[in-house]
Amino acid sequence: MTFFTSGGSGRWRGRSLSAAFIAAALVLTSASCTRALDAKTPAKTVATPYSAQKLKWRDCGAGFECAKLQVPLDYAKPEGQQLQISVIRLPASGTDRIGSVVVNPGGPGGSGVQYARAARSILSDEVRERFDVVGFDPRGVGESAPVRCLSARELDDYMSLDNSPDGPEEVSEFERGSRRFAAGCESESARLLPYVGTVNVARDLDVLRSALGDKGLTYLGKSYGTLIGAVYADLFPARVRALVLDGAVDPSLSSIEVNLTQARGFETAYRAFLEDCFKAADCPFRGRDVDGAMREVTELLRRSDNKPLRNRSGDGRRITESWVMLGIITPLYDRRSWPTLRQALNEALDGDGTTLLRMADVLIDRRGDGTYSNQTESNMAVNCVDSPYPTSLADFTKAAKEAAKEAPNFGRQVMWGSLPCAYWPVPAGKRTGTLTAKGAPPIVVIGTYRDPATPYAWAKALSRQLTSGVLLSYDGDGHTAYFTGSTCVDDAVDRYLVSLKPPAEGTVCPKVS
Repeated sequence: MTFFTSGGSGRWRGRSLSAAFIAAALVLTSASCTRALDAKTPAKTVATPYSAQKLKWRDCGAGFECAKLQVPLDYAKPEGQQLQISVIRLPASGTDRIGSVVVNPGGPGGSGVQYARAARSILSDEVRERFDVVGFDPRGVGESAPVRCLSARELDDYMSLDNSPDGPEEVSEFERGSRRFAAGCESESARLLPYVGTVNVARDLDVLRSALGDKGLTYLGKSYGTLIGAVYADLFPARVRALVLDGAVDPSLSSIEVNLTQARGFETAYRAFLEDCFKAADCPFRGRDVDGAMREVTELLRRSDNKPLRNRSGDGRRITESWVMLGIITPLYDRRSWPTLRQALNEALDGDGTTLLRMADVLIDRRGDGTYSNQTESNMAVNCVDSPYPTSLADFTKAAKEAAKEAPNFGRQVMWGSLPCAYWPVPAGKRTGTLTAKGAPPIVVIGTYRDPATPYAWAKALSRQLTSGVLLSYDGDGHTAYFTGSTCVDDAVDRYLVSLKPPAEGTVCPKVS
C-alpha cells in the first residue's frame, strides 16, 4: 500500500501530518469511468450548463462561505447523473485581489474543505491578502458523494489485520480481509466506483475554476494533490496561471514501483529520525547506533504480533503489530512530531502502546468516538482505479518479498496494503504515464530530500517530465515543504503565486534546524 497524504494506495496514504498535529485535519499514488490520461485523451471543454454555472455562496462560519458545484458523474455522458461537489472559500483579506487559490491536501481521500478551513495555518498572510482561499472535497471524498465500504467496527478489524504476514495462515487472513474490503465497496458504492479517479477530479477542478470566474487556475497541491494538479495541467495547459506541486508524485511509475519507492522513502525518514533520536536525553534505545535501534523496534513489532501492547484509551482495541507500525509511521511525516514518537516508543518498549495508537488514529482519520471519515475508503477506491495492480496473491507475495529486500522495515507493509486492489470490482485504467503539460506557463515542483511519503526522486522526475517544470528542493525532513518551517521555501512560493516569478531552476533551500 502506498501512503500519500499530504500530502496513497493502501491503508497508510492520506494526509499532511504536519497540519494534522497543529489542529488542521489534512491528508499517496497512484492516477474516465476513470480512465487514465494518455496522449489520446481529449482536453474538451465541459459542456454547459456546468461551465456556465454560478456558485451560490452561503455563510458557513468563521468568515468562510460554502457552496455546491454541479458536475457530471460521467463526463462521457454529461446529460446523465450529476454529483454535488462541496466547495468552501475564505475571501481575500486585502483589497488588491488577484483571484482564487485552490488548495488540496492530498490523499487520495483528503478533504479540501477541511484543509481550506485551516487557511490561516497553511498559507501566508501575503497570499491570503491577494487571493480567496478555495478548497473542495474531490468526488468520492468527505462531503462530495463519499465512497463508503465498511462500518467503523469493520474498519477497526481491517486496520488490525497483520499486513506483514509471516506465514500462510496470516496471509490467508489478510487476503480474506482484503476481499471483504473490496466487496464492501461494491456493495455500498457501486455507482461511484468507476468515476472517482484522478482524471475526473481534474475535470471537476476545471469546472470549479470556471465557476469561480478565474481565467487561469492558481493552485497549491500537496502530495497526491500534485497528481491532480499535474493531470489538470496536461489536460488544460492554456488554463494554468500558477501551480505549486509540493511533495510531488511521479505519474510515470507503475503501482508496484510507487509502493517500492515509497517504502524506500519511509526507510530514509526512519533512519533520519533514529539518527536525530540519539541527540535527545529521552531517546529510548539501549544502544546508540541506528542498526541497533532498528533491531529493538523490530523486536517490539515481533512482540506485539504475538501479544498486543496495553491500551489505556478504554476503546477495547488490541494494539497489535499493525497499529504499532502505523503509530511509528505517523510522526515521520512531520519532524516537529519526533519528540512525540520518542515518548511513544519509550512507552511501547515498556509495554504500553496507547500513544502509538493515538498517532495511528491521526493518520487514518479515526475520530475520538470511534467513527472514521471516509479517507481510508476513498483512498483505496481512487488508487485501485487509477492504475493497475497485480491480480493474484502469488504476484503480491513475490512483490512483498522483493520490497522487503530493499526496504526491510516498511517494504512488506506498503506492498501488502494494496491487496484489496487485486479484488477490486471496477477495472483499473491504464496508469497515467508521463505528463508534459506542453504550453503551460512555469509550474513549481517542490521536493524534500527526506520526505517519507513522496520521495525526493519523484519531484525530480515530475519536474523533468513537465515541459515548464521548475524544481525547488528542500534539504529537510518530513512530508511536503511549504509552510512547514522553511522561510526560503515559503518566500519562493509566495513570490511565484503573487508575481508569477518562479524560483531559479536548481534552487535548494537549506535545512532548518
